[in-house]
Amino acid sequence: MNISIVSVGKLKEKYLKSGIDEYLKRLGPYAKIEIIEVPDEKAPETLSDQEMVMVKNAEGERILAKIGQDVHVIAMAIEGKAVSSEDLAENLDKLATYGKSKVAFVIGGSLGLSEAVIKRANEKISFGKITYPHQLMKLVLVEQIYRAFRINRNEPYHK
Repeated sequence: MNISIVSVGKLKEKYLKSGIDEYLKRLGPYAKIEIIEVPDEKAPETLSDQEMVMVKNAEGERILAKIGQDVHVIAMAIEGKAVSSEDLAENLDKLATYGKSKVAFVIGGSLGLSEAVIKRANEKISFGKITYPHQLMKLVLVEQIYRAFRINRNEPYHK
């Protein structure tokens, strides 16, 4: 399975990079996984609703440019379907079984995802109603993908 995580913004925090690198290493035997970072749109702290849409649209165009037509897209969205680790494992297993070998998880910037990205997504999932910083979400997502492969192979993993 080829999995990409397409996200807005460059990860700068060493502790997050270190955690992500560790899970990418652990994922090596299970899948090819790639982190793709697109630049965030520079914007002032306070924005009008119209300016927010413009920022999300610009970031959305960058995201969509990194996703091929044959890719199954899973948008990480707070309004998405709440999933457990077991749900994610089952979903990845079904995708692999039915020939969806290219999967992209998409993480938006601080304002979320554009309508165009949401429309392109095959599904929207959520890890709960709390808001995660998008940089931290990369680490949480990589860990959950690793956990999903362990679950699907009936391999032990701490609870």
